[in-house]
Amino acid sequence: MADSRFPTKARAVIVGAGIAGCSVAYHLAELGWRNVVVLEQGPLFETGGSTSHAPGLVFQINPSKTMANFASYTVDLWKRLDLDGEPCAKSVGSLEVAWTQERLTDLKRKAGYGMSWGVEAHLIGPSEARDLIPMLSDRIKGALYVPSDIQTKATRPAEAMARFAESNGTAFYSNVEVTGFDIRNGRVIAVKTSHGDVETELVVAAAGIWAPKLGALAGVPIPLSPMQHLYAVTTPLPDLAGATEEVSQPILRHQDESLYFRQVGESYGIGSYRHEPLLVEATEILAHDEAPVAPAEMPFTPSHFEKSMAAAAELLPGLRGAGLTRQGFWSAQAVWITHAGGVGKAVAEWIVTGEPTTDLRECDIRRFHPFAYSRPYVRERAAQQYREVYDIIHPRQQIENPRNIRLTPFYVRQRELGAVFFENAGWERPQWYDTNEGLLDSLTVTGESRSGWEAREWSPTVAAEHVATRERVAMFDLTPFAKFEVTGPGALNALQRLASNQMNKPVGTITYTPMLTATGGSNAT
Repeated sequence: MADSRFPTKARAVIVGAGIAGCSVAYHLAELGWRNVVVLEQGPLFETGGSTSHAPGLVFQINPSKTMANFASYTVDLWKRLDLDGEPCAKSVGSLEVAWTQERLTDLKRKAGYGMSWGVEAHLIGPSEARDLIPMLSDRIKGALYVPSDIQTKATRPAEAMARFAESNGTAFYSNVEVTGFDIRNGRVIAVKTSHGDVETELVVAAAGIWAPKLGALAGVPIPLSPMQHLYAVTTPLPDLAGATEEVSQPILRHQDESLYFRQVGESYGIGSYRHEPLLVEATEILAHDEAPVAPAEMPFTPSHFEKSMAAAAELLPGLRGAGLTRQGFWSAQAVWITHAGGVGKAVAEWIVTGEPTTDLRECDIRRFHPFAYSRPYVRERAAQQYREVYDIIHPRQQIENPRNIRLTPFYVRQRELGAVFFENAGWERPQWYDTNEGLLDSLTVTGESRSGWEAREWSPTVAAEHVATRERVAMFDLTPFAKFEVTGPGALNALQRLASNQMNKPVGTITYTPMLTATGGSNAT
């Protein structure tokens, strides 16, 4: 697909032709952009990154509406795409099984998320689950079945999207290394490569596990750490003997043991998060001509997989005695195959119109403050995210470490008063004070009591403090709030346009207000 004539100018340059880069290229082309260039350091489309070997399981349901919408859009897009007349996705559905009562309760919550986000989902019993995957143990307590979830080989939708983009004015170039950027007055004006410079005013970094390395070339820190992840395929299984399709059974997750599965013809693929995080520096990833198989694939270490295989055989007894073939590591990155279609669409919209149609607050890289770019912080948070990837996480659950990064001048006194701190943007912010528990006896506090899941990360003291604030007086520590000074003759008009509240008030007045975008969305409160 690559043109032998290397370009010298482009409207936009996308670095990386994996699933994310191809998705951005596809959606830019769909929005009418021409003269876009995609640069890939490896071959097209077996790039050597995560896209080349990711098992391709797409689960849509997520507590985050944004991520669920990304996944649902991705499913719809992959189903529409074909490559050489063959579909880019298999609609096999998914099962998430419960090994414990706590997990079954969590699956009920997930079914609720599905209902809220418009994804069909069914809680089913053990026998119904075994109708879908006969190998399942009768010890499971139930399962969540999502009929529309899919399985794909990620290089197929990547290439299909690339072909569409190429037919609409996008050029793809393989085996081109980005060596730097020409930056003037804080703006990129050219991309430096092993094949020459490309003048451009817009660069999209879609380099996956190489993102920190690419960001360093541009002087833009990327708070991401590549992570090694265990995945193996079994030898042929008697239960699947004679299978004529690569995948016909639903994709499967056993989150109580941090495992996922997919059928691979007469075998099963098993992915495991049940091992200590194995972090890799982007600068340590081998080049294409140095890697034995591919840059993102590393030697398999059986010691990290022993407990995983035992747990897998408990769930799927047919795996007992099976060997492992095509063993290897694959590295996760910030954008999973699950969300790549939606992410590419959002980025393209942002580039073309200045504002995506999806609320991206929880995905926006600007949410990270300077402390979050330090390598020790990134590595510690990345490792913990890996450990928790299949854990049951309460929406208000707090990180354990790193903590006490940013403290207000009142922190010591707040701690003496029994403050219960939540972390936000590195700040330790009191949510309630244990010393105010006595207010429950002296004030009329209404509201239902909470128990179990609802009562986690919560205290009835919050309601008492609320009443005390309304009926008496209270002092709030607003140190963690961001402060911006807007000055000049047009300051009031600018704020009146940005803010939804009335800003024309006397000097010294404090006004709480959202700050709006041009289309009425909210950027800040």
